Amino acid sequence: MNEHDFIAALRALPLHPGAQDLRDDTAVIEIGGETLVVTHDAIAEGVHYRAGTDPADIAWKLVAVNLSDLAAKAAEPVGVLIGATLVEGSERFVDGLREVLEAYGVKLLGGDTISHTGPATFGCTAIGRATVRPVPARMGARAGDALYVTGTIGAALLGFEAGEGAAYLRPRPRLAEGLGLGPHVSAMMDVSDGLLLDARRMAEASGCTAAIALDAVPFAPGTTDRLAAASWGDDYELLFAAPEGVRLPVPATRIGTMLNKGAEPLLLDGKSPSTRLGYEHR
Repeated sequence: MNEHDFIAALRALPLHPGAQDLRDDTAVIEIGGETLVVTHDAIAEGVHYRAGTDPADIAWKLVAVNLSDLAAKAAEPVGVLIGATLVEGSERFVDGLREVLEAYGVKLLGGDTISHTGPATFGCTAIGRATVRPVPARMGARAGDALYVTGTIGAALLGFEAGEGAAYLRPRPRLAEGLGLGPHVSAMMDVSDGLLLDARRMAEASGCTAAIALDAVPFAPGTTDRLAAASWGDDYELLFAAPEGVRLPVPATRIGTMLNKGAEPLLLDGKSPSTRLGYEHR
């Protein structure tokens, strides 16, 4: 069972309305007069980091990737819960956890620990407070919207190739940018699995076709294989659609346009890409 089939099977279970039919990266829960945004991501040795990685870097990445999901919902972080495997050097995990929590002003709410042999796995649940309604989602883009991305694409790939550099192990979630963009976007998500794959996901969820110009994508300095960078992932920039001509409150680069739904959900330089679009769990 691959990731797509597994999620499809989960949709047959009793779902909370806030789960949004499991078609987005977060749950949105109404409690009294408050709207909470809840997300959970796990990272594992051999998939998200190499064996021998400093546990401080593991802790940073674990929290950062979850905060990135909150950023894409224009949510203010309330706190995180951590599920940690006890490993050699767990004191360094605590050091890294302190660093990332202090860097983003986030509080630890609790969590759980386990001890076992074999590759380590870590989990994090992040809870945020919505700042805009409706909460931005990957669905909602409309034909005619401009498609943008913050920052640059490909820095994580370069860091990984160089031996797991900072851009790969210590991504910087775009929390401030997400808060600023929230009132202006039609749809928004973070780039976790590859720019091309995530653009296709946004287009499919919105009933559109995303037309991207590769030359318009802001690649990180030093990028030589642009297609590989656009489909590699781990950049944690914000990908968003906004009405044509909207004045953006944060720096971002226009990379394309949302079109009426066509035969293909993604066009790259006017054609359906024939290459792998991004990372999907098998």
